[in-house]
Amino acid sequence: MNTLTDRRAVARPRTPLNRSQIAGFWGAWAGWTLDGMDSFIYALVLTPALTELLPRSGFAATPSNVGLAGSILFALFLVGWGLSFIWGPLADRFGRTKVLAATIFTFAIFTGLAATSTNVWQLGVYRFIAGVGIGGEWALAGTYVAEAWPEDRRKMGAGYLQTGYYAGFFLAAALNYTIGVHFGWRAMFLTGAVPVVVAILILLRVKEPEKWQKADAKTVRVKPLREIMGPAYRRRTWVACILLTIAIIGLWAGAVYEPSAVIQLATRAGMSKGDSMRMASLATGLLSIGTILGCLALPPMAERIGRKMTLAVYFAGMAVAIAASFGWAFYLPNGLAPFIAWLFVLGFFGGNFALFSLWLPEQFETRVRATAFAFCTSFGRFVGAGVNFLLGAAVLHMQTLGVPVALTALAFVLGLFVIPFAPETKGETLPQ
Repeated sequence: MNTLTDRRAVARPRTPLNRSQIAGFWGAWAGWTLDGMDSFIYALVLTPALTELLPRSGFAATPSNVGLAGSILFALFLVGWGLSFIWGPLADRFGRTKVLAATIFTFAIFTGLAATSTNVWQLGVYRFIAGVGIGGEWALAGTYVAEAWPEDRRKMGAGYLQTGYYAGFFLAAALNYTIGVHFGWRAMFLTGAVPVVVAILILLRVKEPEKWQKADAKTVRVKPLREIMGPAYRRRTWVACILLTIAIIGLWAGAVYEPSAVIQLATRAGMSKGDSMRMASLATGLLSIGTILGCLALPPMAERIGRKMTLAVYFAGMAVAIAASFGWAFYLPNGLAPFIAWLFVLGFFGGNFALFSLWLPEQFETRVRATAFAFCTSFGRFVGAGVNFLLGAAVLHMQTLGVPVALTALAFVLGLFVIPFAPETKGETLPQ
């Protein structure tokens, strides 16, 4: 293509979105936002909830027990996330919007039920089932936007979609700052039932993507899990699994332990319990703003320098930010301000998840796309659950939060050596 043709291609107006595509995006975005809110509510209310429930379960509410129980519950939540691969084949068989609504119903109802917990066992069960629902939302929302939006818009659509999860972090922080501080952890979990309304609206207002309808009409039924493990897809499936595992380790190491780290630093600085919780909420808001900006900056970068190079830049940034925040700033005598400053950088490069919303759908055909997306994310969550459990044990053994979390930066260094084995899809259209 010559330069004049290139300019005309750039100048060509973008394909307008119809009402169903707009409604579908906002439904998926709202679901993903409330998904992020529900996920992060637990991180914010971890200490007060376990301080109340551990004695009722026969355990002393010591800092070590709270840390260990919190890690076990995080691991249960991630195992639930991992089991969410069940949603992928269902979506490939019955449709994106119906199954998307089902995932939202699941995580909303069981997040709300967590408010009724009378011991840690009940809380663990509710968080596990909520994890199954939350885990399916990203795969289905990402698949829906990739298939429903026009080719010239879907890349930015992936970036816009991923901002929702971190807008949910911001929303959770705002709710904790207002509701949590005054009404406690049970009220925070109750707010997690709100997404039920979004699920109902998706069922009533959003149509199935045309790509899925066409593929469903002409496809002979296959076993999608078997197909993504076949010769055509095996390598890209496992490479995507490894890269997503690394990204998830970073999310749960950095973002989830951030409120606890800020509370510790604020307490060390002489702040009261209430002020420490408010500072954790403000820090979470800053982290979320950084991640939203990272999500928006990623699609143009991926179009310019390619998917693989973009992920390498974001992984390198994550390695530096995690090491600097938890390995350096956390141990400074007056470390609160520099730690929070590094959180913004950590948040920006945490936007690497937006690449998977863009990149994974490009690697698989429509008939197996949701299954592949769900399987790869589920694999990462299973491994992430194990790492999270080991991380909790390391915190308990070392009696410090900073070093164990800082060591997770090594996962992103490893990721830099895995990225070359992934396919580059820059400039390619979404496969039918």
